[in-house]
Amino acid sequence: MLKKFTKMHGAGNDYIYFDCLQEEFPDPSGAAVRLSDRHKGIGGDGIVLICPSKVADAKMRMFNADGSEGNMCGNAIRCVGKYLYDNGIVQKTELSIETKSGIKHLLLYIRDKKVERVRVDMGAAVFDPEAIPVRSSEKIIGKRTKVAGGEYEITCVSMGNPHCVLFLPPDGLDLEKIGPKFENDPLFPERVNTEFIEKIGENALKMRVWERGSGETMACGTGACAAAAAACACGVCDYGKDILVRLRGGDLVINVSDTVMMTGEAVTVFTGETEI
Repeated sequence: MLKKFTKMHGAGNDYIYFDCLQEEFPDPSGAAVRLSDRHKGIGGDGIVLICPSKVADAKMRMFNADGSEGNMCGNAIRCVGKYLYDNGIVQKTELSIETKSGIKHLLLYIRDKKVERVRVDMGAAVFDPEAIPVRSSEKIIGKRTKVAGGEYEITCVSMGNPHCVLFLPPDGLDLEKIGPKFENDPLFPERVNTEFIEKIGENALKMRVWERGSGETMACGTGACAAAAAACACGVCDYGKDILVRLRGGDLVINVSDTVMMTGEAVTVFTGETEI
């Protein structure tokens, strides 16, 4: 069966998007594995299904390159907003998207009748161990912890999915070696996304990320939010001020208060058809 798709990216975090508003998508986990392959497939960090919702303008389902379903993806949800607006499905600049982590609210910035950037209310950063989840009896914020075969000062936070943030200069790190050790450490019962960050200026961070189920990606929206929230909690960046997070694929702007606001680009790369 041939299925139309749209390849999109946010700060280099690329996914293959399928419009499922009118029909269901068979075996999304298997398709994510096949289609994400960058040599034998379309290539991407996973696939995203844009589905109908009874409680929001649309529903987003995201599947990682290994076939596992993610709870939330900050870069992908911006592209979902762009797809809905640019294709005339939702003709308003404020919309809501249902995810496995709840309903998220988007503000679209339009240029030449197309969405250029999107701001997303990502909800509050959660440090409660059970909610992340992390096996700890207390919050882990800038705490020296035995993890990934060593001892690191880490902060654990949820932005709809689990994150482990540590101040470790990202340039020169062998993420292929260290990333899986964090992802699969017993400290994290549902695995974890890991952000390696460095302060590069006032309210500015550089970041590389190892995502559970995908490996190193060019960017991670929830990861940038987690990094900024962790930096604020550790007194490195300021609450209520815009924080620039510089990723391998581009920049995101994060503002942390009682909620976390993320602003970044949403880009259509190409459209096509593929066999499902």
